[in-house]
Amino acid sequence: MDQEFYAIEIDEALEKLDAVPAGLSDEQASARLAEHGPNRMPAPPERSLALRFLSHFHNILIYVLLGSALITLALGHLVDTAVIIAVVVANAVIGFVQEGKAERAMESIRGMLAPRAAVLRGGERRTVDGAKLVPGDVVLIEAGDRVPADLRLIRAHGLQIEEAILTGESVPAQKSLAPVSAGAPLGDRSCMAFSGTLVTSGQGRGVVTATGAKSEIGRISGMLATVEVLTTPLVAQMNVFAKWLTVLILLVAAVLLVFGYYVGHHDFAEMFMAVVGLSVAAIPEGLPAVLTITLAVGVQAMARRNAIVRRLPAIETLGSVSVICTDKTGTLTRNEMMVASVAVSGHVFSLEGNGYEPEGAVKLAEVPVRALDHIHLAELARAAASCNDASLHRRDGHWTIEGDPMEGALLALAAKVGVDVQRELSARTRTDTIPFDARHRFMATLHHDHPGHADIFVKGAPEKVVGMCKGQRNRSGEQEPLDEGYWHEAADVMAARGQRVLAIATREVDHTQTDLKPEDVEGTLTMIGLVGLIDPPRAEAIAAVAECREAGIRVKMITGDHGRTAAAIGRMIGLENPDRILAGTDLDRLDEADLASAVTATDIFARTNPEHKLRLVKALQSQGLTVAMTGDGVNDAPALKRADAGIAMGRKGSEAAKEAAELVLADDNFASIAAAVREGRTVYDNIRKVISWTLPTNAGEAMTIIVALLFGMTLPVTPIQILWINLVTAVTLGIALAFEPTEENTMRRPPRPRDEPLLNGELAWHIVLVSVLFLGGVFGIHAYAIDRGYPVELARTMAMNTLVVMEIFHLFFIRNIYGTSLTWKAVRGTRVVWITVAIVVAAQFLVTYLPPLQAVFATKSVPFLDGVLIVATGVALFAIIEVEKQLRLSVRRRGR
Repeated sequence: MDQEFYAIEIDEALEKLDAVPAGLSDEQASARLAEHGPNRMPAPPERSLALRFLSHFHNILIYVLLGSALITLALGHLVDTAVIIAVVVANAVIGFVQEGKAERAMESIRGMLAPRAAVLRGGERRTVDGAKLVPGDVVLIEAGDRVPADLRLIRAHGLQIEEAILTGESVPAQKSLAPVSAGAPLGDRSCMAFSGTLVTSGQGRGVVTATGAKSEIGRISGMLATVEVLTTPLVAQMNVFAKWLTVLILLVAAVLLVFGYYVGHHDFAEMFMAVVGLSVAAIPEGLPAVLTITLAVGVQAMARRNAIVRRLPAIETLGSVSVICTDKTGTLTRNEMMVASVAVSGHVFSLEGNGYEPEGAVKLAEVPVRALDHIHLAELARAAASCNDASLHRRDGHWTIEGDPMEGALLALAAKVGVDVQRELSARTRTDTIPFDARHRFMATLHHDHPGHADIFVKGAPEKVVGMCKGQRNRSGEQEPLDEGYWHEAADVMAARGQRVLAIATREVDHTQTDLKPEDVEGTLTMIGLVGLIDPPRAEAIAAVAECREAGIRVKMITGDHGRTAAAIGRMIGLENPDRILAGTDLDRLDEADLASAVTATDIFARTNPEHKLRLVKALQSQGLTVAMTGDGVNDAPALKRADAGIAMGRKGSEAAKEAAELVLADDNFASIAAAVREGRTVYDNIRKVISWTLPTNAGEAMTIIVALLFGMTLPVTPIQILWINLVTAVTLGIALAFEPTEENTMRRPPRPRDEPLLNGELAWHIVLVSVLFLGGVFGIHAYAIDRGYPVELARTMAMNTLVVMEIFHLFFIRNIYGTSLTWKAVRGTRVVWITVAIVVAAQFLVTYLPPLQAVFATKSVPFLDGVLIVATGVALFAIIEVEKQLRLSVRRRGR
């Protein structure tokens, strides 16, 4: 907003906008429309489908694969070329289909603007297209309307507006005309109505202060356009790994080419073909596709957990988060008001239940009681149901309300106490009402029953209603002098628990009275009691927060609600530090360095706006933390987009939040986040298993060629045989690891550091060890075959099968990287593992014994006993690396 219209009087606002209460003329409106533009968000530039598809080829490892394909094509190796191209294209297609585009978030925000609006033009009421509203227009709003632009209110009668999409508050905001202090938080600007919010009750009139991109909701859209989308840890690490792998492969290939030509005096064409064979062996051409398939398997697993994935890498990111920043309303809480406590003279009752469900125990001193036995409690319930404009309905198995959420909670209270609400309402006729207004802060109703009695019921702010009373009900239902101190103290205790407090009072009047005036309730009422309302936490959210803490994940609440309410919910759900709270005004006073220091020690941030949420996410990321952000409102969208893993609510969430997020919870259940984190960690473990299996096997294949070239030996395996091995094993054995189940204690491990490399020292040592063992096995079998006088084709066939057998045994080892592989469960494996092993074995039998394939791959039939020797080589490999792992794990355990 260009000017703080909420901080100035109505006359000054009209003057600044060059407007009058009767509205603009048609000529003025047309001129301003030309100046300010239509009341809608500017459409963002969209990338073409072709560019979106080509962007999936933008990866250095893919570039190397494409370069290898060109070289093999130039050398006439069409089979090699076709396989490499097929892998690259498949990877791009899967990514193109799976990944959603967060840029559509702004489109969903544009759809929230009202299509039509009632305005005054030249003193006449008209209905115009919402896009044609301009600053200075006078707009009329009433219950059920969506506010079409930002308005400075100039008239309000019982006006309440639900602003949860902007502020996160579950209770509608009460509107008034008086200006508020400059710099007031968004939720406290009571004289403003904001575009996209919903009028729940009352009527109002306001002058347009901002439209389109200049409105509050438009500023959020602008923030989304400028928010930098961080790459996920997996993508970042794979980019770094691919870059260095490429440099290493090209460097080794160049050195070997120069060495062979100038030192070994080999033919250049022969050396070049050998170098191409080395590249084919060293480049894990199937790795991108297998990683994508691993992520796709995770998508299906998360869908079963009610988490819908919109961008594939976000699965792995969710598994690495160390902080979850969560909205309160609708995420940790039910977004439903419920009466939690009732204070009457001498007693304080507590109530249980779920949201608006009209069932639940009433307790006194933690002991269930029959509520109707307490006269003053029953009277309070009847008064709460009578002084009420809401209605309670059961639809599709769920209890919902129409009207004000707090009034709906009062109806549920009456039913829990045992009052038949419908019977109670039909027994009395409402004859007059004083609607709730922010100026007098109470609602009063006048009722007549059939026997001829007349009663006034009043509900409102305790500090107001108590001052209107002259007496109170005692435990017997009789009137006694008012004890103001008791009621103020009870109200303070409820408020300290984060409850919103309402006072309820009554007065009996003459049955001839049929109208209700303010003086009828001033200083004449009898105080019945207080009710404390709260938006209760989800029971499953409490368990989910505990599970996250056990997994080393810090949960932080970022809400637009009041600090006291947020602290109460924080204590209920088990936040680590619920008593330390920073409000939005506190955040405004902190620079980026101070905020980065404060954000790690604070778990509750209250009265925040969209900029605060975005700053908090950035501050946590500056500490090296991987941040997940959950939310459901438009106000959460920028932070969802910036976070490493944005998680939107699927049922109650706005479209803007869903489009900005990487994941959407189909059941709006915070507990699903803990399940999704477990799946995310499983996906990352499986990715590590894929890499830990792929790199050593590729390195082992490459080493055989490097050693042969350096020492002038015959290649034990030809380039076409190497490609065959990679094709058959990568698309089978590698994919089998994508389906591995979750290992034990997955959710008891702390989150991995954000900068933890995929290729750490442990994996590097494993690559060296396995490469050396592969080298010994291949050259040992090859040397054995030559020594037996076998032709070179048979020796190479035996060496090729040795490579495949060692890869199979290496697979069974990798399946259990955190424990022993020598258990029945580990040996039994999974159905997918044995299917892939069967496919690989069948493929090797075909290429070894089928004459047409023997001609293509230059293979010979292997004798039975030599086949047994090859299998024994695989068993020896497994035994050596398993013993090494157990020694390493025992040393690590002793070091703790």
